This record gives sequence, structure tokens and C-alpha cells, in this order.
Amino acid sequence: MTAPILRPDGLIYGAAAQAAVSSGAGGWLAGGPAAFIRAELIEGAPGKARRRILTYQELTASREPALATRLAHLCAPRPPMAGLDWARTRIMGIVNVTPDSFSDGGLYQSAPAAIAHGHRLIADGADILDIGGESTRPGAAELDEDSEWARIGPVLEGLAGKDTPLSVDTRKSGVMTRAAAHGARMLNDVSALGFDDGALSAARASRLPVVLMHAKGSPETMQQAPHYEDVLVEVFHYLESRIALCEQAGLARGRLIVDPGIGFGKTLAHNLTLLSGLSAFHGLGCPVLLGASRKRFIGELSDEPEAARRVPGSLAAALQAARQGVQIVRVHDVRETRQALDVQEAILTAVSP
Repeated sequence: MTAPILRPDGLIYGAAAQAAVSSGAGGWLAGGPAAFIRAELIEGAPGKARRRILTYQELTASREPALATRLAHLCAPRPPMAGLDWARTRIMGIVNVTPDSFSDGGLYQSAPAAIAHGHRLIADGADILDIGGESTRPGAAELDEDSEWARIGPVLEGLAGKDTPLSVDTRKSGVMTRAAAHGARMLNDVSALGFDDGALSAARASRLPVVLMHAKGSPETMQQAPHYEDVLVEVFHYLESRIALCEQAGLARGRLIVDPGIGFGKTLAHNLTLLSGLSAFHGLGCPVLLGASRKRFIGELSDEPEAARRVPGSLAAALQAARQGVQIVRVHDVRETRQALDVQEAILTAVSP
């Protein structure tokens, strides 16, 4: 039998959140700043799941161990990672050193261009930079390890030593090991350490935080009619199984970040379901990362085929994520995202005179 899932609802902020938590009517979502006063309880297998709404007080009164564990994961503060705390939503700026990424492929293919772009993103307000040398867009072909490192190694060295931590976006154990030795402070694997048989050992040995992302299939095939019985339930339990595998291998939950993998083997409907249910992923007990920037689903909703013209839709997704307590948003447009998040935070936490 699958463990229950809780999707927090009735999210509140500021003084209202503090009052609800103080009175016992609500709980902090992953330690705050949002609190929740009720949650949707999802029980059962994909396609057969039962759903009902329970108040926070009903949840805390439950004597079911699995539910108590899930609630504890939902509420517990997340430990700092790579020198970052989670007092606010952090912005991960994208540095693609590739000729074929879906949005900015070829723009920063040379090391000097990519390093300069990284400096611009830091100036624009990026809290972390994610450096990638292999495109994982739909239909992309696999790149060999040495070619991937030849792209990102000089960029990593050129940006290392700054206050802004660097992440490396890779599926390959050898690249992970080299990156850790050259100043990387986080690993971001779209295959959740499942692509390379040596990735789990390399990640453990690196002692770095690791992003585990859900993807259905490989980049070459993932958008060929993806199907789920219940996408939220299936993605949640897949990530839960990867966390369990990591813990068995010696990677503590406190080193793990989860990403539902928007656009990786999902239709428009699947993506929207996951975006509306992001708060559920806090029940895994890890920080949550969302990568929705400029993706195809935005173009489908807005009839915009050009990825670079999907900035407004990207901001909408980032704001939705922040309202649901997501700790990291991975974006191309750092300055615009920083401004949008700052304004939303000021509004949500405003105190009446």
C-alpha cells in the first residue's frame, strides 16, 4: 500500500500565518514563511486514489504513524545547503554552455561568453548559478562525458571562488566528480541519479547537495505520448523512492532537493496539475526546486512559439511556486524574477497600519 500524500491548502502568510500557528490552527509549511490550515489527504494507488480535505487540527489529532510522518516532513524547517538558507525563495540562474538548449542554445557556447553571462546573472540577483553542458530538451541526443566537461569545466573554473554558489547540471558520474573538485557546491541531475550507474556513488563521495528530478523516459523520447494514471501521485512516489535509495546508499535526506520535472515527459495537462499541487512535494521532507522557465507549456497556453518571449508566463509560474513555499526557482530571467518575487513577498507579508 502506498503511503498517504498531503497537499497543503488554505495557505496564509504574515500576521495571519503567525496567529494560526500560535493558536494551533495551522502549521508552518517547511518552516515558513507560508502556513497552512488544511490539507488534501490523498490515499491509494494511482488511478484509484481517494481524496478528502482535513483541517490542520484533524491532522495533528491523527494517530496514524504514516500520516504523522508526512505531517512532520511538511512542517519541518529545511537545513541550509550550499551556504543558503530558505528564508525566501532562492533564484537559480541558468548558464547553458550548449549549442542546442531549447531557449538560449548557442548564445553562451564559448567559455568567456558563459562566464560573462554568469556575472550578469549574479548582478541581477541570482542566489545560485546552474551550469550545464548537455542539452536535455525534448529530442536532444546524449553527449559524451569528455565533451560535456570540455564545455563546463572552464566556465566552472572562471566563476568559482565567488560568494554565489555554483551548481552543475549533469547526469554523468565523471562530470560530477570533476565538478566537485573544481568548486561546484551542488549537483543537479535530471535523471535523479538514475542515468549513470556510478552517479549515486559519485554524488555520495562529493558530499554536495543533490537535486533529484523526475523525468519520464530519456530526452530523446520523453515527449512521445507520455501517460500517467495520476501524475501528482506517480511523480511524488517516484521521488520518494529515489530519496529512499539515496538514504540507503548513505546520502542523507538533508542533502537532497526534489524537482517534479516540468516538461520532462509531461503533457500540458500534466504540467498544470503538478504546478497546482506543488505544495504536496514538501511532504518529502526536502527543499523543492521548480524549473518552468520559458518552457513549452507556456507557449501552448499563450500561443507563443518563441521561447525568449515567454518571460511573463515564466514569472507567473515562479510566483505560483513561491506562494506554495517552493525554495528554489530555476530561471533564465533573473532580474525580472527577483523583482516579481520581491513585490509578491512585500504584498503577502504586509501588516495593516
